[in-house]
Amino acid sequence: MGRLSNEYVESNQETDVGAVLRSGREIILQAFNWESHKHDWWRNLESKVPDIAKSGFTSAWLPPATNSFAPEGYLPQNLYSLNSSYGSEHLLKALLQKMKQYKVRPMADIVINHRVGTTTGHGGRYNRYDGIPLSWDERAVTCCTGGLGNRSTGDNFHGVPNIDHTQHFVRKDIIGWLKWLRTTVGFQDFRFDFARGYSAQYVKEYIEGAKPIFSVGEYWDSCNYNGHRLDYNQDSHRQRIINWIDGTGQLSAAFDFTTKGILQEAVKGEHWRLRDAQGKPPGVMGWWPSRAVTFLDNHDTGSTQAHWPFPSHHVMEGYAYILTHPGIPTVFYDHFYDWGNSTHDQIVKLMDIRKRQDIHSRSSIRILEAQPNLYSAIVGEKVCMKIGDGSWCPAGREWTLASCGHSYAVWHK
Repeated sequence: MGRLSNEYVESNQETDVGAVLRSGREIILQAFNWESHKHDWWRNLESKVPDIAKSGFTSAWLPPATNSFAPEGYLPQNLYSLNSSYGSEHLLKALLQKMKQYKVRPMADIVINHRVGTTTGHGGRYNRYDGIPLSWDERAVTCCTGGLGNRSTGDNFHGVPNIDHTQHFVRKDIIGWLKWLRTTVGFQDFRFDFARGYSAQYVKEYIEGAKPIFSVGEYWDSCNYNGHRLDYNQDSHRQRIINWIDGTGQLSAAFDFTTKGILQEAVKGEHWRLRDAQGKPPGVMGWWPSRAVTFLDNHDTGSTQAHWPFPSHHVMEGYAYILTHPGIPTVFYDHFYDWGNSTHDQIVKLMDIRKRQDIHSRSSIRILEAQPNLYSAIVGEKVCMKIGDGSWCPAGREWTLASCGHSYAVWHK
């Protein structure tokens, strides 16, 4: 399919939610980490918008912008208050305006699995929301987390009231809030936090109601391990993520936690993991690349939380993989802005190759080598790459070295 011009995509975006998924030419920046709330964040990001745009990011995922019980934003209370530890509503709107000017879409972090109550109700629990907008009563809270609502349609997020999405009044209010974020505030994309917590059918309803240009869900559960050792076959893990995407009516993409789990073991000298039994990439990317949002680390897995970090000495190898491969790649703020100019510029170079060679989420892939110390592949018949410390280069004089660094190299025709 021919290159969709940016003008075509932009003119259709406001009306056609599927245009971006069909085009498949997104590169996302996760524009924060776990400590960002300490650093006047909206103002900091505003100063970086020109560089974010010039580097080629189409969308920047921002931390939760609404009032929260915890400074990082993941314990929301008053959803209509945009004064948070990241900055005031005024500074947020200045940032969103600048992003609009530079054509980088702002992605809102949508935290609707749970909500901190304002007053005590049934059972002496804080399960009412009196005195703030969306002043729900105990029926809005699942019975499994101290409310008078129905059972949860997903997993519980412990220690805080979980929202009962089966209630019509709750869904109506959430859609109203999402529409407000989309049309009045100026967010264009959505990231659904803790998507395991409630049924994907509600995500479908929320996307249909608010019409974000692009959506991605965080469906994160454990990979398959044998003791501490990662299993080679992660098909059941990626199938669960795919089932979630299906449940959204295929309207949302999902973070490819399967690829992250496999890639961070592979780069330690087990590159054989990067080819599945069918000869394809072993993550969600190998089965449904147009819905697979690839990444190396985020504010939970990396940053100061470091729950499941990508090995730091292999980060550029990781980016050489996700930025040349199918799927929708995401770059983490820390790697891009806190690891020095060399890492920043190497990532930009890989992004530039992706763009110039028109690699997109559905590009074809032929895996050539998957040995302990070497992985190589041809993507879109236009780009060839290798990672690992094994020596390798493509056969044929049509290939030109485009970029290389510690344990990686990329060629194009």
